[in-house]
Amino acid sequence: MAFSFGLRDAGTTVRTEVLAGLTTWLAMVYIVAVNPGILATTGMDHGALFVATCLGAGIASIAMGLYANYPLALAPGMGLNAYFAFVVVGSMKIPWQVALGAVFLSGVLFLIVSLLRVREWLINTIPLSLKLGIGAGIGFFLALIGLENMGIVVADPATLVTLGHVDTAHTLLGCAGFVVMAALTARGISAAVLIGILAAAAGIPFGLTTFHGIVAMPPSIAPTFLQMDIAGALGLGVASIVLTFFLVDVLDNAGTLIATTHRAGLMRPDGTVPRLRQALTADSGGAILGSVLGTSTVTSYIESAAGIQAGGRTGLTAVVVGVLFLATLFFAPLATSIPGFATAPALVFVACLMARALRDVNWEDTTDYLPAVVTAIAMPLTFSIAAGIGIGFIVFAMVKTLAGRPREVGGAVWLIAAASAARFMMQ
Repeated sequence: MAFSFGLRDAGTTVRTEVLAGLTTWLAMVYIVAVNPGILATTGMDHGALFVATCLGAGIASIAMGLYANYPLALAPGMGLNAYFAFVVVGSMKIPWQVALGAVFLSGVLFLIVSLLRVREWLINTIPLSLKLGIGAGIGFFLALIGLENMGIVVADPATLVTLGHVDTAHTLLGCAGFVVMAALTARGISAAVLIGILAAAAGIPFGLTTFHGIVAMPPSIAPTFLQMDIAGALGLGVASIVLTFFLVDVLDNAGTLIATTHRAGLMRPDGTVPRLRQALTADSGGAILGSVLGTSTVTSYIESAAGIQAGGRTGLTAVVVGVLFLATLFFAPLATSIPGFATAPALVFVACLMARALRDVNWEDTTDYLPAVVTAIAMPLTFSIAAGIGIGFIVFAMVKTLAGRPREVGGAVWLIAAASAARFMMQ
């Protein structure tokens, strides 16, 4: 195994890689409770979603480790699952089977452009300011959902949103969970999010939710497995939905790859990432796998940085994460006992982490920071990731052009801006 992963060349050991894998798993295992909770709002079976989440994360992480030899773990992406549940199915009233079909089609597109290196062109063409704005915007989008699920934000006919009843047990426990996550993270504890969720779930003994047990055989995945309606997706002409799944995953994966490889010392001196094609292909396969199993897009997780911080440098770290996710299949009763108000703080916490992307925006250049900020605030205010991306790209192209700097607008930006403008005009 040491020879297969090049442990000696990477300056690591089996023990270090195993501990790094355990650290990454602890940092992201919250997804087995959060993802089913989000997607179940569409009418999908909660137990099947739990199995799909564990299998998707397990198989995709192992594939990343074996094929790309990177310490990157994968799971259903936060933001993409919210877009799937609350926008595509919730707002657009598209059946979840058709939405899965759109995820499958976007996965196939991911794979094609990864093999043709088109994805690398897209990653390099889209300006950094828009990448950062999209990352922060998805965070704000998640924050709005999390705050609503905690009961802190409620609808209001006069002001659109207002403060909810914060003195309820559900809201107080959710707030306590968020504080625990923040405090433990500040102390360097990798399982901070998971511990915070469990702390918020303290309402179980008081009858606020039902306790189902701890260990059992996994539920059936049949209600979601191979349920994607590809023909329905093609029939509805959901090109904009497929493009959104595609673009968000491209940008999310690009940011994760750049951040983690730089932190691990794996990036080349010229700033390029070795084995990029293998990593992108593994990530593309995760999107396809997720739709087949019955969950939203599976993608690389920034929480992999926790394992890298613990010394993970090779694909063995990712393989360990994958094996642990497969073992998690047998803890379905515990995961299904965790109520929504306990997982909602995780959405707000992750949102805060994602909002940090704005710190790297060039605040000295109006043509850079203005489109980034517009992109970030448009997502939660329109309650649409796709709309936020489209508005941001249009603003970027127009501001750069009117400022006399049209050459700074890449071909991909013009393409997405034109397509978004056309879609807005037809609504």
